[in-house]
Amino acid sequence: MGHKVVSALLDAFAALSPIHCAGCGSADRTLCDSCRLELMPEVTPRTLADGTTVFTALRYEGVVRQALLALKENGRTDVAKPLGLALAPALARAAQPGVELVAVPTSRAAWRRRGYDPVALLCRRAGVELSKVLVHNRSTLSQKTLGIEDRASNLVESMRARQSLVGRKFILIDDVVTTGATFAEASRALRTAGAEVIGGAALAFTPRVFDRSTALSGVSQNTP
Repeated sequence: MGHKVVSALLDAFAALSPIHCAGCGSADRTLCDSCRLELMPEVTPRTLADGTTVFTALRYEGVVRQALLALKENGRTDVAKPLGLALAPALARAAQPGVELVAVPTSRAAWRRRGYDPVALLCRRAGVELSKVLVHNRSTLSQKTLGIEDRASNLVESMRARQSLVGRKFILIDDVVTTGATFAEASRALRTAGAEVIGGAALAFTPRVFDRSTALSGVSQNTP
């Protein structure tokens, strides 16, 4: 069954079932008006340790965190649309003529558990097309259970390109940027295949961990 069919079925199920606000839990709304205001993007460029500039739209806390967890862990595909709309301005800032967009791939285990790829779904709701050139090479531990140094070692050589990418340029996309380890591994896989990584975009960044990683690994924040 195709990705679009699966996501359409999940959206239909969410619409027919009793729902609550994914941000605060109030009844009968995908997101209440108050929580929707928390998804107003403030696009900010952030330079990762390898020099890649990633544009982020939101802070991964409060309503944003609850809504994204609802999408990723609770099957709430109905929140993909408002989250995708928040991601869209960051994608627009990162985009350049002739540069393809590629999402950090979900793992096989995560796909089996969810039945869909959250980042790819966000991008579809944001109205952009992705080049499906990256896949996972091996199993990894959940990044959220690991410290900063272990996040990087956990991902070493865990991704690869499906084919030669010589002469092609890419913008990388993920849902949340924390220490930059996932972006770094995806960038390595693209460059190993001959591609040029121009930059990145993410729905959100993790303030507490991101600020800590700035001191430890050289991740920096620029003003817009």
